[in-house]
Amino acid sequence: MARHLVAQGHEVKLASYDRGYRNLKDEFDMVEIEGLVIANENNKVSKTKTLAANLGKLSSGLKTFRRLKQSLFEEFQPDVVVTDFEPMTAYLAYTHDLPLITIDNQHRMRYMQYDGPTHLEADRRLTKSVIRAMVPRPDVSLVITFYEAPATNRRTFFFPPILRDEVLAAQPSVGDHILVYLSFGFDDFIGQLKQFPGESFRVYGYDRDTQDGNLQYRPFSKEGFMADLASSKGVMATAGFTLMSEALWLKKPMLALPMAGQFEQQLNGHCLEKMGLGKNAPEPTRDAVGDFLYRLPEYRTALAQHEARDNTEILNKLDELLADQGALAREFHIHRQKFSKLSD
Repeated sequence: MARHLVAQGHEVKLASYDRGYRNLKDEFDMVEIEGLVIANENNKVSKTKTLAANLGKLSSGLKTFRRLKQSLFEEFQPDVVVTDFEPMTAYLAYTHDLPLITIDNQHRMRYMQYDGPTHLEADRRLTKSVIRAMVPRPDVSLVITFYEAPATNRRTFFFPPILRDEVLAAQPSVGDHILVYLSFGFDDFIGQLKQFPGESFRVYGYDRDTQDGNLQYRPFSKEGFMADLASSKGVMATAGFTLMSEALWLKKPMLALPMAGQFEQQLNGHCLEKMGLGKNAPEPTRDAVGDFLYRLPEYRTALAQHEARDNTEILNKLDELLADQGALAREFHIHRQKFSKLSD
């Protein structure tokens, strides 16, 4: 998105943290900020550790907020703010009376009339409240999603997932291995995989380069990961939106391992299975793994019929909103101000 905005002639300044900052700082004009974290134990959100980790960031977060306010909003003086679910820029856009555009997948859970897991209704309501607290008043929401449902308002627009250039350029094939990505480590699941000695698993997320029976641990590598993903016969991973979207684009069946306590991942896995494009395994038992492996041909047949689209639609909408110094974005902003009490 940032490359496209620069190519279109916009003056762009980015704010990000951790890996996002490291990946973008050499190419774009960046401000480094503090970001929230989620602490995990064996594929389950640890509320205590998450709270402690984020409370520890309060002091530096306040300093970052003041620095961001000065360097980005008072000196740079943007015409429009675009946020990928980042709260500091969202709040500063509101206090500076600027049009705010969201581009993310989280707003599915705020502005989409979707059918979610019925037993997680309390989590659904809590997640919606958290999203509202993070980004209180977006003027326009460009929501990326791999499943379709109606919007709850006229300022929300749905688009296919945003795909990296490397994914769009990849040439998929069907090899003999399963790609496994465990973003926080998941030792119980690793034990399940060892019970399938006839399968070959290439495991990312442990940052080591060793062989353990039918498990080949791979060190972090963008190029290596993409090559293993494109040539895999299936994917087993936590149910994050990005990798799931990339797997769907490359027509790779996925065994989704949603993190307990994270509603977004649980919803992703639920929708993937409902579409018949993979299996949802909130409890990744040996039977769940075996069922997924047995049904790989069935999932590949369904994926062959699944329409995956590139980034063209969302780029066109962004161009429309930002044309003439953001004229249409300002129209949405003014309309939002008039009807804010009725529209959320």
